[in-house]
Amino acid sequence: MYTGIVQGLGRVVTLTPTISGLHIVLRIPRPLLRDLQIGASVSVEGVCLSVVTIDDDLVSFDAINATLERTNLGDRLVGDVVNVERSARQGDENGGHAMYGHVSDTARISSIQLDGPRAHVELHVSAPWRRYLFPRGFLSINGCSLTLAEADAERGYCRVNLIPETIRVTSFFQYKVGDRLNIEVEQQTQVLVDVIERVIERQYTKQAGL
Repeated sequence: MYTGIVQGLGRVVTLTPTISGLHIVLRIPRPLLRDLQIGASVSVEGVCLSVVTIDDDLVSFDAINATLERTNLGDRLVGDVVNVERSARQGDENGGHAMYGHVSDTARISSIQLDGPRAHVELHVSAPWRRYLFPRGFLSINGCSLTLAEADAERGYCRVNLIPETIRVTSFFQYKVGDRLNIEVEQQTQVLVDVIERVIERQYTKQAGL
């Protein structure tokens, strides 16, 4: 489990296609290497990956094809930076929200501005996930716990405002309009919406005598 508070930026050193997907080697900030073990879970751009090898500050991961199809990891290039968060430990402070690194989908950037008081990212979300968009609701974007400033479920539009500190410590600076970002819908929101929809559907079916 993760909190959505990015702890550092890793840099892509090598990307090697494999039969099952992609082998990724990252240079990880040394403070995040403490007690890191092979098999540990690490959030990379919001994607939960398992450590395969550790060689000094070079850490490798394998992303299978199913992961590449659902996320933007396949869009990354050597030299890119990625948001990194170690898995949360029980009792740690959680300044974000509970996340699992199970990316729901990717969303296209329709507008992005990283300078000035109106710094923001606007996204276009695909149909299956639009019903979970609510103003002031939580959304994980590339592993960052963010609050939706605006949301229109019918259009699949949402907007998050970015404070200078978020821009400074994350990978948003390397993205542009048209790029894909990983999104993970907040679990409690998803469960609540799904349960309400099922109850309404059952009531309708019962009243219609179907």
